[in-house]
Amino acid sequence: MSEPKSTESLVDDHQVHTDPAAIDELEQAASHEHLAVAADGSVLGYRGGRTLRLRVELARQLRRRRTQLVFGFLVLLPFILWIAFEFGTSDNARRSGGFVDLATASAPNFVVFTLFASGSFLLPVIVALYFGDTVASEASWSSLKYLLAMPVPRHRLMRQKALTSGLLSLAAITLLPVVALLVGVIFYGTGEAVSPTGDAISFGDSMIALVLTICYLAVHLTWMAGLALFLSVSTDAPLGAVGGTVLVSILSQILDQITALEGLRDYLPTHYAFAWADLISSDPDWENITKGAFSAIAFGAFFALLAWRRFRTKDITS
Repeated sequence: MSEPKSTESLVDDHQVHTDPAAIDELEQAASHEHLAVAADGSVLGYRGGRTLRLRVELARQLRRRRTQLVFGFLVLLPFILWIAFEFGTSDNARRSGGFVDLATASAPNFVVFTLFASGSFLLPVIVALYFGDTVASEASWSSLKYLLAMPVPRHRLMRQKALTSGLLSLAAITLLPVVALLVGVIFYGTGEAVSPTGDAISFGDSMIALVLTICYLAVHLTWMAGLALFLSVSTDAPLGAVGGTVLVSILSQILDQITALEGLRDYLPTHYAFAWADLISSDPDWENITKGAFSAIAFGAFFALLAWRRFRTKDITS
Protein backbone atom coordinates (compact mmCIF):
# COMPACT_ATOMS: atom_id res chain seq x y z
CA MET A 1 0.00 0.00 0.00
CA SER A 2 1.43 3.39 -0.97
CA GLU A 3 2.02 5.99 1.69
CA PRO A 4 -0.19 9.12 1.69
CA LYS A 5 1.33 12.14 0.14
CA SER A 6 2.50 14.94 2.36
CA THR A 7 1.01 18.40 2.28
CA GLU A 8 4.03 19.75 0.49
CA SER A 9 3.78 17.14 -2.28
CA LEU A 10 0.05 17.85 -2.72
CA VAL A 11 0.79 21.49 -3.05
CA ASP A 12 3.49 20.76 -5.63
CA ASP A 13 1.26 18.37 -7.63
CA HIS A 14 -1.58 20.89 -7.91
CA GLN A 15 0.68 23.92 -8.10
CA VAL A 16 -1.27 25.74 -5.35
CA HIS A 17 -0.11 29.22 -4.47
CA THR A 18 1.77 28.89 -1.14
CA ASP A 19 2.02 32.51 -0.09
CA PRO A 20 2.20 32.51 3.78
CA ALA A 21 -0.25 35.42 3.97
CA ALA A 22 -2.82 33.50 1.93
CA ILE A 23 -2.40 30.45 4.16
CA ASP A 24 -3.04 32.60 7.26
CA GLU A 25 -6.25 33.96 5.73
CA LEU A 26 -7.44 30.43 4.97
CA GLU A 27 -6.76 29.35 8.55
CA GLN A 28 -8.69 32.32 9.92
CA ALA A 29 -11.64 31.60 7.63
CA ALA A 30 -11.66 27.96 8.73
CA SER A 31 -11.68 28.98 12.39
CA HIS A 32 -14.83 31.04 11.80
CA GLU A 33 -16.67 27.94 10.63
CA HIS A 34 -16.93 26.79 14.23
CA LEU A 35 -19.95 28.29 16.03
CA ALA A 36 -19.32 29.90 19.40
CA VAL A 37 -21.49 28.42 22.14
CA ALA A 38 -22.64 30.17 25.30
CA ALA A 39 -22.56 28.65 28.78
CA ASP A 40 -26.20 27.53 28.53
CA GLY A 41 -25.52 25.64 25.29
CA SER A 42 -27.08 28.20 22.94
CA VAL A 43 -25.26 29.67 19.95
CA LEU A 44 -23.84 33.13 20.54
CA GLY A 45 -26.04 35.71 18.82
CA TYR A 46 -29.23 33.66 19.23
CA ARG A 47 -32.10 35.58 20.81
CA GLY A 48 -35.10 33.52 21.84
CA GLY A 49 -37.15 36.69 22.25
CA ARG A 50 -36.92 37.34 18.52
CA THR A 51 -38.56 34.08 17.54
CA LEU A 52 -42.28 33.67 16.73
CA ARG A 53 -43.12 37.35 16.97
CA LEU A 54 -46.64 38.20 18.09
CA ARG A 55 -47.31 40.24 14.95
CA VAL A 56 -46.40 37.31 12.71
CA GLU A 57 -48.49 34.80 14.65
CA LEU A 58 -51.48 37.16 14.80
CA ALA A 59 -51.33 37.81 11.05
CA ARG A 60 -51.10 34.07 10.45
CA GLN A 61 -54.20 33.39 12.53
CA LEU A 62 -56.15 36.22 10.89
CA ARG A 63 -55.50 34.67 7.48
CA ARG A 64 -57.11 31.40 8.54
CA ARG A 65 -60.58 30.77 7.15
CA ARG A 66 -61.78 29.74 10.62
CA THR A 67 -61.04 33.18 12.07
CA GLN A 68 -62.62 35.00 9.16
CA LEU A 69 -65.81 32.93 9.39
CA VAL A 70 -66.11 33.55 13.14
CA PHE A 71 -65.79 37.32 12.79
CA GLY A 72 -68.12 37.31 9.81
CA PHE A 73 -70.79 35.46 11.78
CA LEU A 74 -70.44 37.85 14.73
CA VAL A 75 -71.11 40.75 12.38
CA LEU A 76 -74.15 39.05 10.85
CA LEU A 77 -75.71 37.84 14.11
CA PRO A 78 -77.21 41.21 15.22
CA PHE A 79 -78.79 41.63 11.78
CA ILE A 80 -80.21 38.10 12.00
CA LEU A 81 -81.72 38.91 15.41
CA TRP A 82 -83.19 42.15 14.07
CA ILE A 83 -84.79 40.30 11.17
CA ALA A 84 -86.18 37.72 13.60
CA PHE A 85 -87.78 40.44 15.72
CA GLU A 86 -89.17 42.29 12.73
CA PHE A 87 -90.78 39.29 11.08
CA GLY A 88 -91.39 37.04 14.05
CA THR A 89 -92.90 39.33 16.68
CA SER A 90 -95.95 41.57 16.56
CA ASP A 91 -95.78 45.10 17.96
CA ASN A 92 -98.40 44.33 20.60
CA ALA A 93 -96.27 41.62 22.14
CA ARG A 94 -93.26 43.86 22.68
CA ARG A 95 -92.14 45.59 25.88
CA SER A 96 -94.06 43.29 28.21
CA GLY A 97 -91.05 42.43 30.36
CA GLY A 98 -88.09 40.07 30.23
CA PHE A 99 -84.93 40.32 28.15
CA VAL A 100 -86.66 39.09 24.98
CA ASP A 101 -89.62 41.44 25.16
CA LEU A 102 -87.45 44.42 26.10
CA ALA A 103 -84.92 43.79 23.33
CA THR A 104 -86.57 46.22 20.89
CA ALA A 105 -87.18 48.99 23.43
CA SER A 106 -83.87 50.71 22.68
CA ALA A 107 -80.36 50.14 21.37
CA PRO A 108 -78.92 49.33 24.82
CA ASN A 109 -81.64 46.76 25.40
CA PHE A 110 -80.91 45.18 22.03
CA VAL A 111 -77.25 44.84 23.04
CA VAL A 112 -78.24 43.32 26.38
CA PHE A 113 -80.43 40.74 24.67
CA THR A 114 -77.69 39.91 22.15
CA LEU A 115 -75.21 39.26 24.94
CA PHE A 116 -77.81 37.35 26.93
CA ALA A 117 -78.56 35.10 23.95
CA SER A 118 -74.92 34.44 23.12
CA GLY A 119 -73.31 34.50 26.56
CA SER A 120 -74.10 30.93 27.55
CA PHE A 121 -72.90 29.17 24.41
CA LEU A 122 -71.64 31.22 21.44
CA LEU A 123 -68.98 33.32 23.18
CA PRO A 124 -67.68 30.39 25.28
CA VAL A 125 -67.41 28.25 22.13
CA ILE A 126 -65.39 30.97 20.38
CA VAL A 127 -62.96 31.23 23.31
CA ALA A 128 -62.67 27.45 23.44
CA LEU A 129 -62.05 27.38 19.69
CA TYR A 130 -59.19 29.88 19.76
CA PHE A 131 -57.43 28.49 22.83
CA GLY A 132 -58.19 24.80 22.26
CA ASP A 133 -57.00 24.85 18.67
CA THR A 134 -53.84 26.91 19.18
CA VAL A 135 -51.24 24.24 20.10
CA ALA A 136 -53.16 21.07 19.22
CA SER A 137 -53.52 22.17 15.59
CA GLU A 138 -49.74 22.58 15.28
CA ALA A 139 -49.30 19.07 16.69
CA SER A 140 -51.91 17.61 14.33
CA TRP A 141 -50.15 19.24 11.36
CA SER A 142 -46.79 17.85 12.60
CA SER A 143 -45.41 21.41 12.58
CA LEU A 144 -45.02 21.76 16.35
CA LYS A 145 -41.69 19.95 16.45
CA TYR A 146 -40.37 22.14 13.64
CA LEU A 147 -41.38 25.30 15.47
CA LEU A 148 -39.48 24.15 18.54
CA ALA A 149 -36.52 23.11 16.41
CA MET A 150 -36.13 26.60 14.88
CA PRO A 151 -35.58 26.86 17.87
CA VAL A 152 -38.49 28.61 19.58
CA PRO A 153 -38.33 28.21 23.38
CA ARG A 154 -41.27 26.25 24.71
CA HIS A 155 -42.33 28.91 27.18
CA ARG A 156 -42.25 31.55 24.45
CA LEU A 157 -44.20 29.42 21.98
CA MET A 158 -46.93 28.79 24.53
CA ARG A 159 -47.01 32.43 25.62
CA GLN A 160 -47.22 33.77 22.06
CA LYS A 161 -49.94 31.29 21.18
CA ALA A 162 -51.92 32.20 24.31
CA LEU A 163 -51.54 35.95 23.71
CA THR A 164 -52.70 35.60 20.12
CA SER A 165 -55.72 33.55 21.17
CA GLY A 166 -56.49 36.07 23.90
CA LEU A 167 -56.41 39.00 21.47
CA LEU A 168 -58.67 37.18 19.00
CA SER A 169 -61.10 36.24 21.80
CA LEU A 170 -61.17 39.81 23.12
CA ALA A 171 -61.80 41.10 19.60
CA ALA A 172 -64.71 38.68 19.21
CA ILE A 173 -66.20 39.59 22.60
CA THR A 174 -65.97 43.28 21.69
CA LEU A 175 -67.13 43.01 18.08
CA LEU A 176 -70.50 41.42 18.84
CA PRO A 177 -71.89 44.11 21.21
CA VAL A 178 -70.43 46.93 19.10
CA VAL A 179 -72.21 45.73 15.96
CA ALA A 180 -75.37 45.07 18.00
CA LEU A 181 -75.20 48.64 19.31
CA LEU A 182 -74.94 50.05 15.79
CA VAL A 183 -77.90 47.96 14.63
CA GLY A 184 -79.88 48.98 17.70
CA VAL A 185 -79.17 52.69 17.25
CA ILE A 186 -80.27 52.53 13.61
CA PHE A 187 -83.50 50.62 14.16
CA TYR A 188 -84.49 51.22 17.81
CA GLY A 189 -83.00 54.58 18.78
CA THR A 190 -80.89 55.79 21.69
CA GLY A 191 -83.40 55.31 24.46
CA GLU A 192 -82.93 54.25 28.04
CA ALA A 193 -81.75 50.81 29.05
CA VAL A 194 -84.59 49.13 30.93
CA SER A 195 -84.06 46.04 33.08
CA PRO A 196 -86.73 43.36 33.62
CA THR A 197 -87.19 44.72 37.16
CA GLY A 198 -88.27 48.09 35.76
CA ASP A 199 -85.08 49.97 36.63
CA ALA A 200 -83.84 52.28 33.87
CA ILE A 201 -80.59 54.11 33.15
CA SER A 202 -79.79 56.74 30.55
CA PHE A 203 -78.12 56.00 27.23
CA GLY A 204 -74.84 57.53 28.42
CA ASP A 205 -74.78 55.40 31.58
CA SER A 206 -75.68 52.34 29.54
CA MET A 207 -72.55 52.88 27.41
CA ILE A 208 -70.42 52.79 30.55
CA ALA A 209 -72.25 49.65 31.61
CA LEU A 210 -71.57 48.15 28.17
CA VAL A 211 -67.82 48.74 28.50
CA LEU A 212 -67.83 47.19 31.97
CA THR A 213 -69.84 44.27 30.63
CA ILE A 214 -67.27 43.57 27.92
CA CYS A 215 -64.50 43.72 30.53
CA TYR A 216 -66.38 41.32 32.80
CA LEU A 217 -67.07 38.85 30.00
CA ALA A 218 -63.39 38.89 29.03
CA VAL A 219 -62.39 38.17 32.64
CA HIS A 220 -65.11 35.59 33.23
CA LEU A 221 -64.15 33.53 30.17
CA THR A 222 -60.52 33.22 31.32
CA TRP A 223 -61.44 29.97 33.02
CA MET A 224 -62.44 28.51 29.65
CA ALA A 225 -59.27 29.91 28.09
CA GLY A 226 -57.12 28.19 30.71
CA LEU A 227 -58.96 24.88 30.41
CA ALA A 228 -58.87 24.93 26.59
CA LEU A 229 -55.15 25.72 26.64
CA PHE A 230 -54.49 22.83 29.02
CA LEU A 231 -56.41 20.42 26.80
CA SER A 232 -54.70 21.86 23.72
CA VAL A 233 -51.21 20.97 25.02
CA SER A 234 -52.44 17.59 26.26
CA THR A 235 -53.78 16.25 22.99
CA ASP A 236 -52.93 16.28 19.29
CA ALA A 237 -56.61 16.52 18.29
CA PRO A 238 -57.90 20.13 18.13
CA LEU A 239 -61.51 18.93 18.06
CA GLY A 240 -60.93 17.02 21.28
CA ALA A 241 -59.53 20.09 23.05
CA VAL A 242 -62.32 22.39 21.87
CA GLY A 243 -65.08 19.81 22.41
CA GLY A 244 -63.78 18.88 25.86
CA THR A 245 -63.82 22.51 26.98
CA VAL A 246 -67.34 23.08 25.68
CA LEU A 247 -68.50 19.84 27.32
CA VAL A 248 -67.18 20.96 30.71
CA SER A 249 -68.97 24.31 30.28
CA ILE A 250 -72.27 22.61 29.44
CA LEU A 251 -71.92 20.23 32.38
CA SER A 252 -71.26 23.14 34.72
CA GLN A 253 -74.38 24.94 33.45
CA ILE A 254 -76.49 21.81 33.97
CA LEU A 255 -75.24 21.38 37.53
CA ASP A 256 -75.90 25.06 38.20
CA GLN A 257 -79.61 24.43 37.49
CA ILE A 258 -79.85 21.84 40.26
CA THR A 259 -81.05 23.84 43.24
CA ALA A 260 -80.48 20.89 45.58
CA LEU A 261 -76.75 21.65 45.40
CA GLU A 262 -77.44 24.96 47.17
CA GLY A 263 -74.18 26.70 48.10
CA LEU A 264 -72.05 24.27 46.13
CA ARG A 265 -73.23 25.95 42.94
CA ASP A 266 -71.24 29.04 43.89
CA TYR A 267 -68.06 27.12 43.14
CA LEU A 268 -69.07 26.22 39.60
CA PRO A 269 -67.17 28.25 36.98
CA THR A 270 -70.37 29.20 35.11
CA HIS A 271 -72.41 30.21 38.16
CA TYR A 272 -71.70 33.92 37.69
CA ALA A 273 -71.88 33.92 33.89
CA PHE A 274 -74.66 36.54 33.83
CA ALA A 275 -73.54 38.64 36.78
CA TRP A 276 -72.97 41.48 34.31
CA ALA A 277 -76.76 41.94 34.12
CA ASP A 278 -76.56 43.68 37.52
CA LEU A 279 -74.84 46.57 35.75
CA ILE A 280 -78.15 47.53 34.09
CA SER A 281 -79.27 49.37 37.19
CA SER A 282 -79.05 52.82 38.72
CA ASP A 283 -77.41 51.17 41.75
CA PRO A 284 -75.38 48.17 40.47
CA ASP A 285 -74.75 45.23 42.78
CA TRP A 286 -71.00 44.55 42.63
CA GLU A 287 -70.98 41.49 44.89
CA ASN A 288 -71.75 38.88 42.25
CA ILE A 289 -69.52 40.62 39.71
CA THR A 290 -66.59 40.55 42.14
CA LYS A 291 -67.17 36.90 43.02
CA GLY A 292 -67.50 35.96 39.36
CA ALA A 293 -64.28 37.74 38.39
CA PHE A 294 -62.32 36.18 41.26
CA SER A 295 -63.68 32.70 40.51
CA ALA A 296 -62.80 32.95 36.80
CA ILE A 297 -59.27 34.22 37.47
CA ALA A 298 -58.65 31.47 40.02
CA PHE A 299 -59.83 28.72 37.65
CA GLY A 300 -57.97 30.27 34.72
CA ALA A 301 -54.69 30.55 36.64
CA PHE A 302 -54.99 26.96 37.86
CA PHE A 303 -55.56 25.52 34.38
CA ALA A 304 -52.85 27.76 32.86
CA LEU A 305 -50.35 26.42 35.40
CA LEU A 306 -51.34 22.85 34.54
CA ALA A 307 -50.94 23.68 30.84
CA TRP A 308 -47.43 25.04 31.37
CA ARG A 309 -46.34 22.04 33.46
CA ARG A 310 -47.73 19.66 30.85
CA PHE A 311 -46.20 21.42 27.86
CA ARG A 312 -42.80 21.76 29.50
CA THR A 313 -42.32 17.97 29.44
CA LYS A 314 -44.52 17.11 26.46
CA ASP A 315 -42.99 14.75 23.89
CA ILE A 316 -43.27 16.63 20.59
CA THR A 317 -41.20 14.25 18.46
CA SER A 318 -43.99 11.75 17.87
